Amino acid sequence: MTIRDVADALGLTKSTVSRALNGYPDISETTRLRVKRIAAEMNYQPLSYAQAVKTGRTRSLGLVLQLSDHDAHRPFLAEFLAGVSVAASVEGYTLTVASADTDRDVIESFKALLRDGKADGFILPRAMVKDPRAAFLAQEGVPFVLYGRQDNSPASCWFDIRGEDAMAQAVAHLAALGHRRIGFVGGGAIYNYARLRLEGFRKGLSDVGLPEAPDLIGADAVTLREGEASAAVLLDLDAPPTAIVCAVDQAALGAYRAAEKRGLRVGHDLSIIGYDGIQEGAHAEPPLTTFAVDNGAAGQKLAALLIRRMRGEDPSALRQTELATFLDRGSTGPRAER
Repeated sequence: MTIRDVADALGLTKSTVSRALNGYPDISETTRLRVKRIAAEMNYQPLSYAQAVKTGRTRSLGLVLQLSDHDAHRPFLAEFLAGVSVAASVEGYTLTVASADTDRDVIESFKALLRDGKADGFILPRAMVKDPRAAFLAQEGVPFVLYGRQDNSPASCWFDIRGEDAMAQAVAHLAALGHRRIGFVGGGAIYNYARLRLEGFRKGLSDVGLPEAPDLIGADAVTLREGEASAAVLLDLDAPPTAIVCAVDQAALGAYRAAEKRGLRVGHDLSIIGYDGIQEGAHAEPPLTTFAVDNGAAGQKLAALLIRRMRGEDPSALRQTELATFLDRGSTGPRAER
């Protein structure tokens, strides 16, 4: 089966069929869907190598994982990659995944994948405050999409979960339970999400009429050990918090350890809220109250946005956000007098 057979069956030119199958914006949505339906019925599959030679496109999305990132090996990654792969496959694209150890190695991986014709554009996990990946790709004119926002780059398109709204909601939930001294443990300071979640926490305090207490803003933490250390400092204050909001679940689970070492029962003597919805939180005792993120769906949305960007759409029109899902579990309760 050839593209000529499909074109003849539709009464269209080969060029029109090719552009419809490759998602060019000058082809109407009606024609594109009609061509894809007939091509599927006729079992026509374009040869990816021939397409790459003819168009200069590999029809492959690139993803470079930085192994030093705090959650590079977490279970969420499997869900995320599955989501990207599914969305890419629907549009006839593949996914090329590489790994790197440092920021510099990431850039070198980009160069190698582009030089070897293994990717047309890239998905960038974890948008950074100063993002060398986005700067390099923008300079080279290579399409990319960020998992996270970067307001200072006109070339950026993104998908993000509004973590700042989650932090404000967490404060409102705790205030409704009677808590007045609420601590906060932030995330990785190099990432944009950390700033946004701190802003959301502060807004949450303002919304419920609580003053911000500088001593209740703990050190940033993204691991169990760091979370325990940050929460320990808060819990050892002369007037410790009765609740702690954490920007990531791993830090929240570290706060469990700090509480246990001080004879405090989570959910009774101390309320804790996290963010991410990782499986470890569901199996904690008591289960962690948190905000869940569907990383599989996020992967699908990022892949779809990148493909649209590679087809020439303006990045300013390719920016989407969604809300996390609140999971009210056993780690929060009414304020306890201590």
